[in-house]
Order: sequence, then structure tokens, then C-alpha cells
Amino acid sequence: MPSDMEIVLENAGKRYLREWIFKNLSYTFKKGSSYAITGRNGSGKSTLAAVLSGQLIPSEGTVKHSIDGKVLDEHLVYRHTSLAAPYLELIEEFTLSEMVNFHFSLKSLEIGKSKEDVLPFAWLEDSAQKQVKHLSSGMKQRFKLALSFLSATPLLILDEPTSNLDTNGINWYLERLNSVLQDRLVVICSNQSYEYEMCRNTISIEEFK
Repeated sequence: MPSDMEIVLENAGKRYLREWIFKNLSYTFKKGSSYAITGRNGSGKSTLAAVLSGQLIPSEGTVKHSIDGKVLDEHLVYRHTSLAAPYLELIEEFTLSEMVNFHFSLKSLEIGKSKEDVLPFAWLEDSAQKQVKHLSSGMKQRFKLALSFLSATPLLILDEPTSNLDTNGINWYLERLNSVLQDRLVVICSNQSYEYEMCRNTISIEEFK
């Protein structure tokens, strides 16, 4: 079972040049709860996701990540975070089996799962020797989501999770998401209500401009 993670933002803001993406954001994210970050396209959802995942630091204010009550060094947050997003790149020259091995050399697998479970979980069991570059956009998205769902990280961030998925893929996502909501801190960035309607809390990024 993943460790307890908490993220505390105090008056956090992020800007690029003179434009504030968000500011004056104070909020606490806790394990065992789920959070939707909503807003129109270009409103800053992905930027906030990057701050929560430790990829960006705020321009003002603070963000503090804690595991079991112990504050994490900002450079170690990635070890405890799974992030799936359509803009994240996979290693195109790797086969899917190589990509699974590489990913899980950096992350631990969910208890009770093995590397052999990953491709069937993603409906890709017949593509083990296929290079990533030969996958369709929907197959890539399912693969990225599967890697995140099956990583034993306390923080799971999903940015526009059903991008490029067809109806069957969306149903696949919804069924598998329900299995991880109880034991992890889950953040979903989206402007599509069906992607996040199961979340207990909603934050509109547009309220922090």
C-alpha cells in the first residue's frame, strides 16, 4: 500500500515572464482523497500539475511534499509521483517490453503485480515487441496510464487522461481509475466532467488569477 502523502501549497503562484498562470493558491492535498483541477484550455491546469509533481517550483509562495509526516527534498518528489499526460514523451525506439522494464527500474510495482501484468492491463499483450513509435495515439495513452496506475507511488496525477482514447478506451480508463482512488492521492486535471466526476474535491484554476 502506498505511503501517506500530503502536499501543502501556501500562497503559491507561478508566472512566465509577466503573466501569472495562477497566484495566491493555498490548499492541502491528502492521501485517500481525489481532486479535480478544472478550467478552460490554456488556463494553467498543466502548470499546476507540474508544480504538484515537483517538476516546477512556484514563482512565489511555497509547495511542501510530505511522506508519512516527513518533508521531502524537492529533488526526490519524482520518486513518489506517477504522472500521465498526452504531452509526456515515451522513448520511441524502445519496444513496449523495454519501456516497461525501464519504467519499473525507476518506480516500484504495485504489490501483487508483475511486469508481465502491465501489457494485458493496457490491452497491449500482443504488442510486447512492437516499438513505441508504431503505436497509435490511443494505444500510447493507454500504455502511459497503465504505467502510472500500476506504479506503487502515493501520488497519481492525470492530466487530460482520456485524450486520444475512443469510447472503449474511456470505459477502460474509468474502470481502472476506480481501483486506485482509495489508497492514493489522486489529482485529475481536466475540463471534461466524465474524467473527474468521481473526485471528492474540485479546484477551479481560474479562481486563482
